[in-house]
Amino acid sequence: MSDLVAIGTRELTARINPMGAELWSLTDGEGREYMTDADPAFWTGHAPVLFPIVGELKDGTYRLDGRDHALARHGFARRSMFDLIEHRGNVARFRLTDGAETRAVYPFAFVLELAFRITGRRLEMEASVRNPGDVPLPFSFGYHPAFAWPLPGGGEKLAHVLEFAEAEPHPIKRLGDNGLVAREEATPIEGRTLRLAPALFEDDAMILDALESRSLVYRGAGDAPRLEIAFPDTPYLGIWQKPGAHYICVEPWQGLADADGFDGDFCDKRGVVLLAPGAVHSLRMDVTLVLPD
Repeated sequence: MSDLVAIGTRELTARINPMGAELWSLTDGEGREYMTDADPAFWTGHAPVLFPIVGELKDGTYRLDGRDHALARHGFARRSMFDLIEHRGNVARFRLTDGAETRAVYPFAFVLELAFRITGRRLEMEASVRNPGDVPLPFSFGYHPAFAWPLPGGGEKLAHVLEFAEAEPHPIKRLGDNGLVAREEATPIEGRTLRLAPALFEDDAMILDALESRSLVYRGAGDAPRLEIAFPDTPYLGIWQKPGAHYICVEPWQGLADADGFDGDFCDKRGVVLLAPGAVHSLRMDVTLVLPD
């Protein structure tokens, strides 16, 4: 394992692994952990970065200008070593650029940066994709953080909820056995509130692809610490765990798995951004720890 890069204030500390620029730990001033325990019996991930795709491709390939390219689920960024280009006190910034290995599966020039900043009890994360090439850059991006479930002091797991900023009445999407978006079903969200239970994830992730909110609150029972999570730049949200694990993933996405039966060009895939040469596209996610008075 690479050495973790720590940033923080007296109120909040984050530790990031340069492998994948992945957030591994988020602790408060008392040392309480708000991220997954990464129990290998369930899932060893912490907060993988999804780039240049989100989810699964049909048959593990995408079509570009009539040619097929193989690319593993969620792309290659999560298994790539990022360069640490800035580190001071409460700030860290990581960079991944294209090379021979990435071009073998994704024939584009790119610069992907992940910036982390802590202000008080708020962790601000910003992903920036820059196109240094001379052709449009097609990509998707996703955050995939796994927060502790239950939260410290939050009581039993079944006492935890996600409270969305807006009502979320639209049907959700579900994945098939092949990992592709396969079907639609009625949302289990009651107005703005999703009552968390492992049974929700027996059919894998909940996918909100008609998302009204751009923020939510994750909390347990009573007057306990809670997390306010903002994702102003992403139109989709995945919610996931492996039933029985001690985490809940709240995943803002710019992109989706292929729809079952999709045979189009990668540039026409739902959620793909076409970034003009020289342009930059940024996507933010903020996590604020709110402690009881």
